[in-house]
Amino acid sequence: MKIHKEGYKIIFNSFLILALPVVVVSFFFPGSRGFWYLLTAAIIFFILIVRFFRFPAREPNIDSTAVIAPADGKIVIVKQVYEGEFLKRECIQVSVFMNVFNVHINWFPVKGLVKYYKYHPGRYLVAMHPKSSEKNERTTIVVENERGIVLFRQIAGYLARRIVCYAKEGEMADQGDQAGFIKFGSRVDLFLPLDARIQVTKGQKVKGRQTVIAKLSDN
Repeated sequence: MKIHKEGYKIIFNSFLILALPVVVVSFFFPGSRGFWYLLTAAIIFFILIVRFFRFPAREPNIDSTAVIAPADGKIVIVKQVYEGEFLKRECIQVSVFMNVFNVHINWFPVKGLVKYYKYHPGRYLVAMHPKSSEKNERTTIVVENERGIVLFRQIAGYLARRIVCYAKEGEMADQGDQAGFIKFGSRVDLFLPLDARIQVTKGQKVKGRQTVIAKLSDN
């Protein structure tokens, strides 16, 4: 299993933190029931941390007419909203919620020019909160191509306290390229044109880099 680069430091530090009490207990209470309980708990917790930073071998679903899922998870919102930061118009919001068991890499949903990028410090409401898209720590990324403009946001949640974004304003991005990483659970919001043909429904599980979220109309 390949490990994402964002996990190296956390995995190493977690190993040291988990190993210390195990070594101490093994020294003072070798072979005790408490030692075996502690060792088992430490191994399970360490495996979960390593699994969180897994980097699956996954080919992108390249389709210039489509918006592909920017993250693994479950569709929690599909609705018409007003986007006031950049687009300043009505659009369709599609939100993907990532729990702690999902892959937490984020990918570019379309190919195009990164027209806008901004990091917003903020709060850490639960990612399902309706105001988390406006109040939480987040990044806003806008990609433009011949079919129009797609805006998407990485949003920190109650557990997620670290957003990593690789998008750079003025650079070209390919569909399926890595856009960033959110550590320990949160969500990604997509804001699509009103004429986009949505291909997913609320409650549906999606796979980042592969599931088609919407089809874009020709301009």
